Amino acid sequence: MLSLRVRIVPLLAIIASLLVPATAARADGTAAAARTPVVFVHGYNADPGVWGGLREDLEADGYTDAELYSFGYDTHRSVNEVIAGELAAYVDNVKRQTGASQVDLVSHSFGSLVTRWYVKFDGAGRSSVARWVSLAGPNHGTSTAWACALWDQACRDMTPNSYVQKKLAEGDETPGAVRYATWWSNCDEVVNPDNSVPLTGATNNAAGCLDHNALLGDDGVSQGVRAFLRS
Repeated sequence: MLSLRVRIVPLLAIIASLLVPATAARADGTAAAARTPVVFVHGYNADPGVWGGLREDLEADGYTDAELYSFGYDTHRSVNEVIAGELAAYVDNVKRQTGASQVDLVSHSFGSLVTRWYVKFDGAGRSSVARWVSLAGPNHGTSTAWACALWDQACRDMTPNSYVQKKLAEGDETPGAVRYATWWSNCDEVVNPDNSVPLTGATNNAAGCLDHNALLGDDGVSQGVRAFLRS
C-alpha cells in the first residue's frame, strides 16, 4: 500500500496543476494579475490598423496579443440597426476565447457612438464592459458630418440631433457601473464643436492642440489611456 500511495500522490499533484489556470509571472517571480482584454473600435472610413501605436504601447506595458482585439467593420452603416449588434457578437466571442467576464472598450471618433450604443442599449453591454474610452468621439454630434449625410447612414448618425444622438443623450449619458473616460482636442478639425466629446459622468481629458487622428498616436494620450486601463 505504501508504494501505491507514493505513486498516486504525485499523479494527483500533476492533475491538480492542469486544472488550475496558468498565471503570468513577473520578472521578480511573483504572479501577475489577469488583465481585462481590450477591444479597439476604429472610426469612420478607417480600419483596425489605426491602433498600431497604442497596441505597441500596451504590449510594452505587458499586454499579450491574446489580450488585445481589434473590431473591424463597415463604417457606412447604421450604428443602432447593424454595427452595435455586430460589436456585441464580437465582444461575446472575445469573452469566450479569453474566459474573461468583461472587456475594456477603446474607441476613436465614430467608434465612440458604436460602443456607447452597445453599452447603453444591448442587454449585456453594461455588465460586459469594465472601462470605456473615447478618443475624439462625436458624442453630441458634429456639424462636419452634414457633408456626407445625404448619402451615408453613418454620417447621418453623427449629425447633431440625429436619432442616434438623441437616444444616446436620453437619461444617463454614462450608465451602469462602467467607468468612462474621454480625450478631446481644441484643434480637432473633424469634431465640431470641440465640446461634443466630453460626457457627463465621465473623466474628460483635454489632449491639447491635436488633429483628429493625431490623438491615436500622441504619447500623452497613450499614457493617459494606459493609466486609465490600469486604474
